[in-house]
Amino acid sequence: MAPRDANSLEGICQKSSRIFGPALLLAMIPGLAFACALPPSVIVTLPTGHYITGAALTVLLTALMGAAVHRLPELRPAEVLVRRVWVPVSVSSYLSFLCFLGLLLIGFFGARDPMHNLMTLVFWTGVWIVVPLGSMLFGNIWRSLNPWTSPVRITRMLLSRTGGIGLARLGHWPAVAGFAGFTWFQMVSLAPDDPLVLAVVAGVYWAVIFALAVAEGEDWLEQGEFLTVLMGFLAKVSPIWLELEGSRARLMRGWPGAQVLQMPPLSPSAMVFVVMALGSLTFDGLIETFWWHGVIGENPLEPTGRSAVMVANSLGLLAVWALTGLGIGGVILAGRALAPGRFAAGPVMLSFLAIAAGYHAAHYLVTLLTVGQYTLAALNDPLFRGDSVLGLPAFYVSFGFLTDVRIMPLIYAVQFGAILGAHLLAVLLSLRLAGKDAPALAHLPMTALMVGYTVLGLWLLSTARTG
Repeated sequence: MAPRDANSLEGICQKSSRIFGPALLLAMIPGLAFACALPPSVIVTLPTGHYITGAALTVLLTALMGAAVHRLPELRPAEVLVRRVWVPVSVSSYLSFLCFLGLLLIGFFGARDPMHNLMTLVFWTGVWIVVPLGSMLFGNIWRSLNPWTSPVRITRMLLSRTGGIGLARLGHWPAVAGFAGFTWFQMVSLAPDDPLVLAVVAGVYWAVIFALAVAEGEDWLEQGEFLTVLMGFLAKVSPIWLELEGSRARLMRGWPGAQVLQMPPLSPSAMVFVVMALGSLTFDGLIETFWWHGVIGENPLEPTGRSAVMVANSLGLLAVWALTGLGIGGVILAGRALAPGRFAAGPVMLSFLAIAAGYHAAHYLVTLLTVGQYTLAALNDPLFRGDSVLGLPAFYVSFGFLTDVRIMPLIYAVQFGAILGAHLLAVLLSLRLAGKDAPALAHLPMTALMVGYTVLGLWLLSTARTG
């Protein structure tokens, strides 16, 4: 008997019912609607239950912080030194643009093997993992690497253009649209790792953003381009950062999250962007679990291919985004009901930037340690002819550490610490952002969300996966 077409109307209806049935159940428990994607293939052998229980109890104890909110640290930033800008942004951005053009050429004309093409390796490992991690530790390094800033500045100067076309009135909605398209491309589309496909998508996206930024101005990138917005948000948890003022740079330090408390409340479009960032990590964590394959009726032992589940995965991505928004919105409304005049959505949503940063770091740590080896090897020998551009000796990519009983607990501990630390920081920030006069009881809904969120995130860290 021929297998039923996964994209037929009957198949779509059956898979949709499997998706939204459990989704409605998850909506009743906001904390369970969130997760974190991690590649934990061998971590299932570790005693992760003790970690999960301990993390849940730790986050639960943060409810007591509400009663002592006046004694919490102020998280005030402090100036370390003032110096001249070493490399102007216009120079570093232009060099980044030239590197981007080089990667496009490699994507178009290089090897189609993703593990032997710098377009795929540099983008998915460098831009999507290393730069965000660097921003969380050292401030917004994307500001200097942004490949649009200098070309836009030069073009507008040549055109003698100083005004805009009103795109600023759209807020972060263009970035929301761009991030939605990128997430679908990364998680659902047929070949996001194909160097040629990636080069075409990246080239078209760069050209569209370039045209819009030339029309509106380079400052528009900070609210209209999704990578710029995301990197800027993730950098807000950095303990050190630079504040540029013309040709001078001020080096600042502070507790993680100190910058978050200095931010204005998020606009509705910015809140949607944060919700999508959290929901995307959620779905990336679920998509390869046996649970998700059971939901969509896919046999992980006999996969039908990525094309057969595109509709189901697309609907699942939309459902998780919606559930993420409903879960966070429900917690904020509950807090406002318990403390009238407090827990405004715009300020409180800022606390979720800590979770987005911590989960992004934990999410991609193992990917960095594995695929990052291919990237380093390709950068050292870009033409694969035995060169040593970086001066590194020839080495072989090895995943043996994934089965080392000494190393894997350390990796899990780092991921565990990133997730737990993100939630504790988010609770601390929410206590500050809600105001010192908010009653302790009003913080319980947020604490309940964090407990459930932490448990499910760590469960996904240790659960078996199909990929």
